[in-house]
Amino acid sequence: MHAAALAQLGLPWRYLRLPLPPEHFAETVRALPAIGYAGLNVTVPHKPAALALADERTPAAEAIGAANTLTFAEGAITAENTDAPGLIAALGESPAGRTALVLGAGGAGRAAAWALREAGAEVSIWNRTRERAQELADRLEIGHVERPGAAELVVNSTSVGLDPRTAREDVLAALGLTDVEPPPVLVDLVYGERPTALVGWGLGGGSRVVDGLEVLVCQGALSLERWTGRAAPLATMRAALERGPPAH
Repeated sequence: MHAAALAQLGLPWRYLRLPLPPEHFAETVRALPAIGYAGLNVTVPHKPAALALADERTPAAEAIGAANTLTFAEGAITAENTDAPGLIAALGESPAGRTALVLGAGGAGRAAAWALREAGAEVSIWNRTRERAQELADRLEIGHVERPGAAELVVNSTSVGLDPRTAREDVLAALGLTDVEPPPVLVDLVYGERPTALVGWGLGGGSRVVDGLEVLVCQGALSLERWTGRAAPLATMRAALERGPPAH
């Protein structure tokens, strides 16, 4: 996706996968600017560590407590979280005034809940471990629910459904949605080579579905724009993913 975008922009840059064990994360990242890196995308389990090592932090990254994007410029490392604005961009419309339910209280759930709250939605959080939902709800000053129920917008931020062999009924049971009707808008942050079981459930019930690949494109575009100062070619990035989604 990023390679296609950089080629479209005519930039002689490379986007590389850089496996890093947690014990070497901070020292390695601090050394990268000197060898020509402009920035990094950061994924699990490094997002809190990326925030901690940064010299500067955007309000979104600070509030969420995690960073997925680091930018190296003028001798400083800046931490950003593009997961949050990427979700809102992928929605394609404002969630203001709508009820929203976020499933999962991990890093992706924190970003989704914060983004929706900031955009004016009435947000609640559900997690299989009640204490984690309560902790996040208290931190963000949002609601939490003991079990999922009706909402105008539902976001699955868990990894449930990542295995395409998992039956739909098992996915719905794991997410507490067995007796819940599909919502008007469903976002599944899980993505793969074909639609997830949850996406199928939503489409079958008339939901407007936003899949994880569209969120991936939107958050990736925001990262690219921070590094390059150029508008990201969204159509080119989508086309690259259509040719084959990335490995998790």
